[in-house]
Amino acid sequence: MRSLDPGVPTWPVTGLSLVLGFAVAEVTGVRALGGVVLVLALAWCGLVWLGRGTRRPVVAGLVVLYLALFALSHVVAEPLGAWPSVALVAVVMAAATWAVADRASTRVLTP
Repeated sequence: MRSLDPGVPTWPVTGLSLVLGFAVAEVTGVRALGGVVLVLALAWCGLVWLGRGTRRPVVAGLVVLYLALFALSHVVAEPLGAWPSVALVAVVMAAATWAVADRASTRVLTP
C-alpha cells in the first residue's frame, strides 16, 4: 500500500495536520471535526513509523509530543494569538518528527 510506504516523509503531516485541524475547527465551528483531523493524521503517521520499524517508545514519545504541543498551543494562544500559536507548535512538531522519525528513513546508503 503506497500510503503506508516507509519512505514517505511524515514531518509535513504532523506539522500541517495541527494547522489543518485548527482551520477545520475554526471554519466549521465544530471543534470535534478538528480533532478528527488530528487523530487521523497521527494514526497514519504512527502506522508509517511502526512500518519502518521505529521502536515503540519512540513512536509513543512522538505521539505524546504531538498531544502536548496541541495542548500548549492553547496556552500560548493568549499571549501570541491563535494562529501564531498553532504555527509555532506546527513548526516544532514538524522539526521534531523530521529529526526523530524521518531523517533516518531518508538517508541514502552508498555502496
